[in-house]
Amino acid sequence: MQKRRWLTVVILRKLLTCTICTMGLLAFFSVHVPQLPDPDKLPTWKLIKVSFYLQQRETNFVTLSVQQELGQEYVRTNVDKPPLSSFELTIVSGLSDYEKLWKPPPNRHYVPCVEASDSYNPPGNSQGYLLVHTNGGLNQMRAGICDMVAVARIINATLVIPELDKKSFWQDLSNFADIFDQNHFINSLADDVKVIRKLPKELSTAPRAVMQFRSWSGQKYYQNNVARLWSKYQVIRAAKSDSRLANNNLPPDIQKLRCRACYEALRFSPRIEAMGNLLVDRIRKYGRYIALHLRQNTTHWKVKDINATQQRIKGFCPLTPTEVGIFLSALGYPSDTPIYVAAGEIHGGESRMAELQSRYPILMNKEKLATMEELEPFMNHASQMAALDYIVSIQSDVFIPTYSGNMARAVEGHRRYLGHRKTISPDRRALVRLFDKLERGTIKEGKNLSQRIIELHVKRQGSPRKRKGPISGTRGMDRFRSEEAFYENPLPDCLCQRGREESQMNVSAIKYSLRLV
Repeated sequence: MQKRRWLTVVILRKLLTCTICTMGLLAFFSVHVPQLPDPDKLPTWKLIKVSFYLQQRETNFVTLSVQQELGQEYVRTNVDKPPLSSFELTIVSGLSDYEKLWKPPPNRHYVPCVEASDSYNPPGNSQGYLLVHTNGGLNQMRAGICDMVAVARIINATLVIPELDKKSFWQDLSNFADIFDQNHFINSLADDVKVIRKLPKELSTAPRAVMQFRSWSGQKYYQNNVARLWSKYQVIRAAKSDSRLANNNLPPDIQKLRCRACYEALRFSPRIEAMGNLLVDRIRKYGRYIALHLRQNTTHWKVKDINATQQRIKGFCPLTPTEVGIFLSALGYPSDTPIYVAAGEIHGGESRMAELQSRYPILMNKEKLATMEELEPFMNHASQMAALDYIVSIQSDVFIPTYSGNMARAVEGHRRYLGHRKTISPDRRALVRLFDKLERGTIKEGKNLSQRIIELHVKRQGSPRKRKGPISGTRGMDRFRSEEAFYENPLPDCLCQRGREESQMNVSAIKYSLRLV
């Protein structure tokens, strides 16, 4: 009887063991071969991006295969059908690491403070009319227009809506109203400067003073050298607008006026705003995104005799698409991170994008996010196309410029004004040394390289700091050229620290007005 009972117990134990093993195997395979969830139905807090490149050496074969198939699907997909891009993981530390990639730097409660002082009066009786011929690309013209608003205030002039550059390298025939909201510009500046659409007909043939204002000039230059011309002329024409006003040492009310003009009055036209916001809506279907500004293909260089090797060693050359891919991987951004390329034709052609595309398949631009019919009104207008890139870049979760051109400086400054949104500025000089070692095989991609690159950029993510002055030892025009541009960093002139609740309300209001919430 005891032997029979013992045998019964053994059989039951074996059955129980088999049942447990079967359940364990089912659970194992259900975890290691997951059904990828629909990102539209999955709660945001559960979405964790898994980097193909950084983890391909560490994850198992099954997960690797799923990621490879997923990457191929990204290449084939279009904007109307976002790819299934994220695994549902519950590792708290992993979630924390991923969130850090997108977290903006502490803004220390810096908010825009551009209100005029009590001594600032509405514009008085105008002494004459200021005509402005802007020059350069979109962002060069933007800065010049805002500077001319300040100049008009200094010399007590009526500003005629500026004429945009139509003859230089960019070859864009757009008028002011084609790119900017003209009515909003005029009305927003009513308490600062009188702005009119056209010069009165009776003055169309009147004698005028045509000047190329001295670069980086202060208030006294305009008061003493330009305003004195009102005794002879009713019209003064500025032949150029770029870099005609000093970055520093101007009265506080003039500096604040520059910011009001740039960040509040100079708004893009309604149709450009609508198209830009549509592009933002479409790329956000893929999740949080990086706006990447790459060097355009151009034969127009300020430096004519270029020693490429020396320029690169000094960090003056833009990062290549290949180097950008290594950089983003080292920072920890997963392969399914949506990336918007803000540029026209890429230097070196689309073939240069192949390696970046292989690392980050969700590589988008205007042409991929919109149809040809939607873009047709903006085609053949370089400044209007650049305005679309500007809008998508301003609203991005992370902005990364590969070189310090006018676009990069303008976007960085605007993002600082909006509450110091995350902007990672690559340390090109340090990165070149690492990339060269990587090419020689003395270092390899992995944790060590990643750690070094992360450490290099801890303090290069757009946190609040005062605008940099001239480089020590520089003189003359080189002194001004070495300064950080006013519109690259409007602190301290247009940003100040306020209480936490007040700063949150202030920034939220600005973001709402620009569709950033």
